[in-house]
This record gives sequence, structure tokens and C-alpha cells, in this order.
Amino acid sequence: MADRLLTVNQVAERLGTGLRFPRRLIEERRITFVKVGRHVRIPESAVEEYVSAHTVAPIVLRPASAYSYRRAA
Repeated sequence: MADRLLTVNQVAERLGTGLRFPRRLIEERRITFVKVGRHVRIPESAVEEYVSAHTVAPIVLRPASAYSYRRAA
């Protein structure tokens, strides 16, 4: 099945950003894009790959009881 091609506006809306951000990703060649004549389109899978590659996992903290406290003299 062919990948759906998104416009810059659709990518900006999907990422929750302004138009400038996806345009900058394209200009800096940080995301895969397709040129169709004068039009620029971004494959849906490229947006998903970009998001997953830049997702930061949360830090898992130990419970307070797991810390060893030393007695101050």
C-alpha cells in the first residue's frame, strides 16, 4: 500500500507547530520529502519516524525508601 503524502500544512497541524518548523526540517534535510513539480510533500511514515526518533523516554525514579541515607555526625 502506498504511503500517504502530506502537505506542509498537514504536517504542521499533525505536529502541533507552525508552518515554519516543517519547512525548516525540509530545508535542513532532517526529514524525508518528495518533490512533485513545485510542490513539496512529506510521506506520513516519515513524520511518524521523525516523531519516534525524537521521542524522549521519562526518567524512572526510585522510591524514597530505596535510597540509603547516612547519618550525619
